Amino acid sequence: MLSRYDYWVIGFYFVYMTLIGWICRKFIRDTSDYFRGGGKMLWWMAGSAAFMMQFSAWTFTGAASKAFEDGPVIMVLFFANAVGFFFNYLLFAPLFRQTRMVTALQAVRARFGAANEQFFTWLQIPLGVLYAGIWLNALSVFISAAFGFDLQTIVIVTGTVVLIMAVLGGSWAVVVGDFVQMLILMPAAIVAAFLAIAHVGGWSAFVSKVPAHYFQWSEVARSEIIWLWVIAILIKQFISTNNLLEASRYLNAKDSREARWAGMLGCVLFIVGPLVWFIPPMVARITHGDLATMFPHLNNPTEAAYVATCLDTMPAGMVGLMICGIFATTMDSMDAGLNKNAGFFVKNFYHVVIRPQAKESEQMLVSRIVTLIMGILVILAALKFSTLKSLKLFDLMLQFGALVALPYSVPLVWGVLIKRAPAWAGWSTVLVGFATSLLANQYLTPKWLAGVMDWSELNVREGADWTMLCGVLLNTIVGSVWFLGCCLFHRTRSETERARVEEFFAQMKTPVDFKKEIGDDNDAQQCELLGLLCLIYGGFVTLMVFIPNPIGGRIAILACAGMVLIVGALLYRKARKLKKAKS
Repeated sequence: MLSRYDYWVIGFYFVYMTLIGWICRKFIRDTSDYFRGGGKMLWWMAGSAAFMMQFSAWTFTGAASKAFEDGPVIMVLFFANAVGFFFNYLLFAPLFRQTRMVTALQAVRARFGAANEQFFTWLQIPLGVLYAGIWLNALSVFISAAFGFDLQTIVIVTGTVVLIMAVLGGSWAVVVGDFVQMLILMPAAIVAAFLAIAHVGGWSAFVSKVPAHYFQWSEVARSEIIWLWVIAILIKQFISTNNLLEASRYLNAKDSREARWAGMLGCVLFIVGPLVWFIPPMVARITHGDLATMFPHLNNPTEAAYVATCLDTMPAGMVGLMICGIFATTMDSMDAGLNKNAGFFVKNFYHVVIRPQAKESEQMLVSRIVTLIMGILVILAALKFSTLKSLKLFDLMLQFGALVALPYSVPLVWGVLIKRAPAWAGWSTVLVGFATSLLANQYLTPKWLAGVMDWSELNVREGADWTMLCGVLLNTIVGSVWFLGCCLFHRTRSETERARVEEFFAQMKTPVDFKKEIGDDNDAQQCELLGLLCLIYGGFVTLMVFIPNPIGGRIAILACAGMVLIVGALLYRKARKLKKAKS
């Protein structure tokens, strides 16, 4: 299991992150700062946060389980994220930033009106809590596998730690922590992949030892289902990264250009990441064919495949670094269920319906209280998910996205592109989508498909894949046809609605002029703070070279430390230049 050095690394991480939360309080003056960083963040901060928000510990548990069982097919899901982020770069990221809102649901109000604002608010909040519960459960599975502790105890402890960090520092603390941890996670993941391949004798040995179906996908599932699954994944991830609720990723960016390049950073990272993330769990298929004996306390032991390989191959201390990086990804993802959802409640319900006269100080107090309540609900949701022994994290995540999350995303993609749809097209498309999910799940079952196609009974993988792809394709087609059909009634819109929509589109297409709209930037402070924090963390990782390890392990540690130190030095140098230019 973990060495005492890994525990020291993890202990330092928690002290370090608490320090970040405390320091970032100075950036928070109002709810705009608390929920979206005041719209002042530079592209590399906004992009790293957008990237880290899109995946979580689920990648290293549920998705790793899929890699363990079926090989590289899981990479399709993450390359689809890269495609989605590329469209962010091409079009959606600057449009989202140009809405100039504090929360994404304020943009929904501007596009679809007050009724839709409340509809999507009270739809998104519980769904956000459930998603965050899935992510917290995935993180707890990873940590439970590494530490060997009881899963439900880990859910409570890790959930409490994440909650404290989110309450203290808001979006600034989350984004700052994300950037530093991204610099650790990516090189550590690369090291983990190389060490895993070396552990089984090199690349050629790896290819010869893994099951043949890793590269011959049709051996374990019908090719018709596999290709439809791939198409469905591409559609699902495009919609999930380009709908109006995801404007939250870019509302923190300084201006349109910074938002665009933040999207490109996310795209590049989602091309590189999958190439290394899933090698360790595939290696575990060779070295640990029966994970149940190694992790008997887990409901689905294959979800510990990544941990198993890391414990075998990584030098003392680096497993702790990986755990810290994975903790950071989940903290950012859980922000969707905490900080972002608290923003929806305060800015789109409390300040709109209950207390329109509430001052910023009152809204800040309510924001922290609501974040606390959301955190407790997320912990309870994760505890419930931890008891679902028959459902794997991989299938839970994808099926939840296809049958529940996708229906409310479809109108929020079309709504950014099409003016003519009336306001009721928003909420009605969601209801049609939910009805489609219900009917598909009830009638278009794997058994139904086998009968229609005159196939023998579908196996477990084919059944799960069919449930997901059927939900995605039907919801996308039916929801899109309904939304576009609503455009036929565009003449029924009132003059007030027409004027509101015209204003929204005009604003969304007008580039942000930061100096005129916001005023003084804090670019130098951002660079200086991130530079110093990177130098501190990089210095700590450098000290890990003194941990008793083979020479290869020490070189790996120095490589990780070097990347963080170089970036830290460049940022600190940039801060000095910016300060000199202003003086």
